[in-house]
Amino acid sequence: MKPKRAMNGMSFYIILLAVIIFVSFFMSRMTQPDQVALSDLTNEINSGRVSKVNVVGTRVDIYYEKTDTTPARTVSKSISPLWLDDYLEILIDAQATGKIKSYDYIEPTDITGWLNIILILVMVVGMGAFIWFTYSRQAGDGRNAMSFGRSRAKLNDPAKNKVTFQDVAGADEEKEELREVVDFLKNPKKYADLGAKIPRGILLVGSPGTGKTLLAKAVAGEAGVPFFSISGSDFVEMFVGVGASRVRDLFENAKKNAPCIVFIDEIDAVGRHRGAGMGGGHDEREQTLNQLLVEMDGFGPNEGVIVMAATNRPDILDPALLRPGRFDRRITVMRPDIKGREEILKVHARNKPLDPTVDLREIAKITPGFTGADLANLLNEAALLAARRGSKSIIYADISEAVFKIMIGPEKKSRIISEKERKLTAYHESGHAIVLRSVSETDKVERVSIIPAGTAGGYTAHKPHEDTYYATRNQLMAQIMISLGGRAAEELIFGEVSTGASNDLQACNSIARDMITKYGMSEKLGNLVFGSDSEVFLGKDYGHVQNYSEKLAGVIDEEVKLIIDQAYEDVKRILTEKMDLLQALAKTLLEKEKIEGSEFEAIYQQYSQTADSAVELKPTLPTGDEPQPAAP
Repeated sequence: MKPKRAMNGMSFYIILLAVIIFVSFFMSRMTQPDQVALSDLTNEINSGRVSKVNVVGTRVDIYYEKTDTTPARTVSKSISPLWLDDYLEILIDAQATGKIKSYDYIEPTDITGWLNIILILVMVVGMGAFIWFTYSRQAGDGRNAMSFGRSRAKLNDPAKNKVTFQDVAGADEEKEELREVVDFLKNPKKYADLGAKIPRGILLVGSPGTGKTLLAKAVAGEAGVPFFSISGSDFVEMFVGVGASRVRDLFENAKKNAPCIVFIDEIDAVGRHRGAGMGGGHDEREQTLNQLLVEMDGFGPNEGVIVMAATNRPDILDPALLRPGRFDRRITVMRPDIKGREEILKVHARNKPLDPTVDLREIAKITPGFTGADLANLLNEAALLAARRGSKSIIYADISEAVFKIMIGPEKKSRIISEKERKLTAYHESGHAIVLRSVSETDKVERVSIIPAGTAGGYTAHKPHEDTYYATRNQLMAQIMISLGGRAAEELIFGEVSTGASNDLQACNSIARDMITKYGMSEKLGNLVFGSDSEVFLGKDYGHVQNYSEKLAGVIDEEVKLIIDQAYEDVKRILTEKMDLLQALAKTLLEKEKIEGSEFEAIYQQYSQTADSAVELKPTLPTGDEPQPAAP
């Protein structure tokens, strides 16, 4: 198959070269003067209008005299070399008889002809060199310029694939499910004797950075089989039929190398719901998906080829792609917990000189919600900070600072800020920190800063004490109150508010609306869920599905406003009661610009009447009626 395809590609280049030569020859002929018959030239001379004739090779320049109706002009003609001698005799007789004043004959030189030949040769040789270079480059990776329909999947040699399950940390349950696939690839006879069939397809679902691609590589590395990797977007091109052709070519190569693994990353690029896209039923993406469905579970044999795919949008995949026989097994790759984060940090810290005082367990505690990719980036940023200090080892402070840099952004200490805005930012961030310390049951203040970082003029960094997977209504209310703390502080101190709380308002409004429409946390509306059950995307839905009346929409808006207004009043009450603390904290921030969590806690304890007011000031969910106890 490969020699035939190579010949097809070479044939294309040969034809292209022939066309270039023909066009070059045709263009050179077009630049020559029009050829004329000998009798016509004789008639022109005998007409008496010609004053002079110059002959250069086979080109004849005829000079016409000026008349009453026509100006003086020169016309170039060409004659056949066979009639050149006869034409020269006619010119001699014409000059002798006075029909023309003079004529000149210039012996032809070979320079002009050679220049044309050299120009054509340069064009041909240059184009040939370009074609040879292009073809040799493309032939090196098994493709040629016309191989639109060939697969772009990369084949990783099992001997070079060094990734194993030991390189994948923090995903013990996921690895356990995949060990069965590895065992099948190593010992297929054991399963065949029992009549068992291994899943033909495995769909890895999870947030970006959780290690889906790494798990697929580890499966291939453990089994020692070839590993084909391709992105879903590589299938679809502007040419009709290319995607389906690439799918066929991919599975043809996979069957030749069976047993093997075919990994399709971001499969949602090609596996979306059919029938609702902009291209209708004849969309190129749909043809590609149809071919993929046939290859995964069609009439043809597909033994020994396991398809693995990764996506973070399983809700938009076509149901036919997810049915048993295609993607039989779905493995959800979760964000790692504290134990998983510690194991991941150990893997990424292998080649980094950590100071002996660095405790990876403590690093895992301060990074809840971080994925494997985030943790790898964290240690890399810490290494860069250590190098900037000129240190030969990474200390805990480097890692802690890298956490803030990743979460918030690099500090912009060179930005010039007026004293008025510095004061506004100091009270704004102090309001956030005080409300957080007063009402939050899960988070604690890690740092308060009025130094611009990222897109923010200042920040209050806080993290939960431990990993949480659910949020109660009181915790959601606390998040709303924390978001409103900065705006309330501005109003209490300056008597007006600024645009600095725009992101805070978006956050608290989003939480309040989700409480009513998604979580059923409204006593008035009860345990009802409003809105569509999935995110809207082009190719499945063209608009938001509203499954409630306009009257209920008004009630929802009223409930959201009630939550926000009540939370804002509670926040202003807290800050009013702790005005001395607010003033002291803002003054400290104006002096130091940044304080850590321990220093904030010391100031808080100094000015608070009680050691812990979180229980006393716990927010309550407004309902518009008398508060009712929550059901157990």
